[in-house]
Amino acid sequence: MSILEPTARTSDQLHRDALAVLQPGFVGTTAPDWLLRHLGEGLGSVALFSRNVTDQQQLAALTAQLRGANPDVLVAIDEEGGDVTRLEAGSGSSWPGNLALGAIDDPALTRDVARELGRALAECGVNYNWAPSADVNSNPGNPVIGVRSFGADPDLCARHTAAWVEGLQSVGVAACAKHFPGHGDTAMDSHLGMPVVDIDVDLLRSRDLVPFKAAIAAGAKAVMTAHILVPALDGDRPATLSRAILELLRAEPAEGGLGYQGLIVTDGIEMGAIAATYGTAGGTVLAVAAGADAICVGGGLADEETVLQLREALVSAVRNGDLPEQRLAEAADRVRGLGAWTSAQAALSGKVAPDLAIGLRAARRALRVTRAPGTAFAPITERPYVLSFSPVANIAVGQETPWGVAGMLAARFPGTRAESLGPDEVDEERLPQAVDRILASAGDRRMVVVVRDLHRHGWMQAALARLLEVRPDLAVVEMGLPQAAPSGALHVATHGAARVCGLAAVEVLTGQAQG
Repeated sequence: MSILEPTARTSDQLHRDALAVLQPGFVGTTAPDWLLRHLGEGLGSVALFSRNVTDQQQLAALTAQLRGANPDVLVAIDEEGGDVTRLEAGSGSSWPGNLALGAIDDPALTRDVARELGRALAECGVNYNWAPSADVNSNPGNPVIGVRSFGADPDLCARHTAAWVEGLQSVGVAACAKHFPGHGDTAMDSHLGMPVVDIDVDLLRSRDLVPFKAAIAAGAKAVMTAHILVPALDGDRPATLSRAILELLRAEPAEGGLGYQGLIVTDGIEMGAIAATYGTAGGTVLAVAAGADAICVGGGLADEETVLQLREALVSAVRNGDLPEQRLAEAADRVRGLGAWTSAQAALSGKVAPDLAIGLRAARRALRVTRAPGTAFAPITERPYVLSFSPVANIAVGQETPWGVAGMLAARFPGTRAESLGPDEVDEERLPQAVDRILASAGDRRMVVVVRDLHRHGWMQAALARLLEVRPDLAVVEMGLPQAAPSGALHVATHGAARVCGLAAVEVLTGQAQG
């Protein structure tokens, strides 16, 4: 039977189809009984987050447990590398993120990094990754994309999106290009509200859609929708819930579409942009009716009650005529088809030799080092003072992942003094006193200031400017989007805050840079 042919499904099959399209999360490092039971009843996917991962051995045991309940289960994770890591949330990522790879602009390297990341996931039994970000970061003030994008140039983003997809899928892990039709020109985080991308269709096609076309041409197995309003395409509903926008993704190129026939998955349905207006259950039904095949849920909602609520919402929508039974069946069959593909890949793929150093090699190549004219920056050879300016963490990145260079310098130079300050501690009123205290604490030690997206934070700019008036010899390490002009005696732009990016910066600070 074709997935496009209508069918009268039994009540049991209807419930199985409704479960198949859900991609829920859970709390804990072993699978709860309710999750295993629903996997046996037809649940097609499980979403893993950092709360589910302690180490690779534990993760492999967990995924084996899930697969014991459903051999074709899609085990999903949000592992972009760089700032957004679930596999290494406790330590920071072994792989630089998209912005660093875009700065290098070597698609072969991007392919190899994604392949190594995929190898690590596959060895742990993870077969479906909500990555890469195909967004063109055209708005440098974007609060949620930034370093998660390969850059601001559509063609650069396209070639690296394709390379990343190819690398990941070469080891049997399904890639998911996100966030369609492009989250790069937003000034709001869709975790919190509804961003609006108010551009014309011509700009959307010539800029934002270009990397998605490349991902599709590279064979991406999934595309994730964005919770953004694009009035030029649909003035009423965000992309995730918009039939017009999802039909743009599905329609053949001759009809002006992208011709994509793979799995369409939503961004987290519990995110504020959807839940606050439509509710999670209402948003789930509207998304599937619009053309989405799978519902990502579980980043914040991670219990059986959520699964049952969404399953029943879908079943009720079919029964009352709000959701065509054929549409739900089609969506469920696409999920099962991708699950079968991952199982076949696992059976066919041989062990791939690891390349554990590729992340650091790439991070070194991504560095951009600027020395102040007429200033000689001698390598740091004894315990310095490290000040990190810490903005409020991006929700996608999370609070738990460490970043910066303080710990790495302290490991080399015991007795290193480190401090972290946020906007509340360095506001306009307290700035003079804070700077005086910082300078007194630093004393005659070498001084390193670590920033993240300096251009986006006025408090950070003001504090750094005051420090530079007194200590022009200090080093600045920018671990976000390097839009602000380089400053300090030595300025190191890492293009991301992955652990390996910090290690590469420390090599420069201490005069141990490779090559």
